[in-house]
Amino acid sequence: MPPTDTAPGTPPSGLTLDPGVPICQTDLPLDWYQEEFRPYAEEYLALPDRKPETVLPWLDRYVRRAQDHFGDELLLLAHFYMGGEIVKLVERYEGAVADSYALALQAARNPEKKVIVESAVHFMAEAVAILAHEDQSVWITNPKAGCTMEMLAKDFMVYPIADQLIERYGDDLLVVAYMNTSGRLKALAGRTGGAVCTSSNAHLVVDWARAKGRKILFVPDQHLGRNTADRLDMDQSKLVTLPDPQVFAANYTLGDGTIEGGTDALDAAEMILWGSYCGVHTIFQPEMVRWWQERDWRVLVHPESPLEVVRAADGQGSTNYLWTEVMNAPRGAKLVIGTEGHFVRNARNEGAKRGVEIVHLADIPEEGMASAGCGCATMSRNDPPHLAGMLDLLRRGEAPDLNRVLAGDSVDELSGARDRLDGAERAELIGHAKLSLERMIEITERASKGS
Repeated sequence: MPPTDTAPGTPPSGLTLDPGVPICQTDLPLDWYQEEFRPYAEEYLALPDRKPETVLPWLDRYVRRAQDHFGDELLLLAHFYMGGEIVKLVERYEGAVADSYALALQAARNPEKKVIVESAVHFMAEAVAILAHEDQSVWITNPKAGCTMEMLAKDFMVYPIADQLIERYGDDLLVVAYMNTSGRLKALAGRTGGAVCTSSNAHLVVDWARAKGRKILFVPDQHLGRNTADRLDMDQSKLVTLPDPQVFAANYTLGDGTIEGGTDALDAAEMILWGSYCGVHTIFQPEMVRWWQERDWRVLVHPESPLEVVRAADGQGSTNYLWTEVMNAPRGAKLVIGTEGHFVRNARNEGAKRGVEIVHLADIPEEGMASAGCGCATMSRNDPPHLAGMLDLLRRGEAPDLNRVLAGDSVDELSGARDRLDGAERAELIGHAKLSLERMIEITERASKGS
């Protein structure tokens, strides 16, 4: 995979599909596909196997035609976590594979790309759309590809609680919205003078917010928030975690009966954490870390993991950090990675080429220990039939409007139903959400220059 600041068109890094190894993709049932995509799924399901030598000629029929049709105006994007070998497929077709920070910048920094197709989750495509130029269109291969963390922090859940906090603290409250949120929450960050953050720059953004002397509402990942506070040596007693949104949603009043420590704890808090989390990273336990360390492995984890896991690990950081550690590890190194399963699988393949042994943190060969499985199931909803169908339908001028991503769109991950803002509402949202993203970019780039 190219590093996150690699521009489209950079020669592939050599992350290739193994010709004899089936593509890691659980075939989706036909009724999971939009009607327009079912013919492509039927063709894919009818293939004799999932080996690249079978899948690639079939995929070429659609992707190469679209590339010939759109020329240099077409840009394919995928996130590091994408399953079904999509990262390798997108890279094979000269697309960009990166973390959420770099993906968000792709449209804005490549104005010549007019048709942008992303194989990732909806909030990532929406971030691209927020920063895109007016003559660029952003499409997602599967609009029902979501994120469990973001699903537990929908605007209708967060807004009522944020409104109570704003009523109580006024301009003293500032929202930091993790990239794993909808544009509607990024706009909330913008309206309150806050910023977006990613796992790679959360410490920079939170440090910037603290310097303003304002109370922070960190949305949505409680673990990234807590780990960021720990990295900045914040007093953990000054953190308040809001109730589990699976239990309470937005149907509660902030007070002594719903918040541990009650309103006194809220008033004393430096940072208030929304109670969401990533299902992939919360399976990790500090006992897993110690099991590998006792056998002389170096353990690296993603900061969406629980605080105790991050403290026990030998290193922690974003997907870009984890990938860089793999690529720079010396021959003979033994690395354990605690993050999404598809990412670790790709890292294992790359490590093997360099004489580096890599395993998944949860893959402990003992009874009762968790297994990594195949990775993030929601990201895996973007599969080869969706990529083939999206590009072919775009080429033919028949792309479903549901796959077009506009700022402010809210899609139900189960039904596919979409709530779209009208033009005036969308323009207002873009103004606030873009401001929060631009603040993040400014903070990050200033830090990278050492100023």
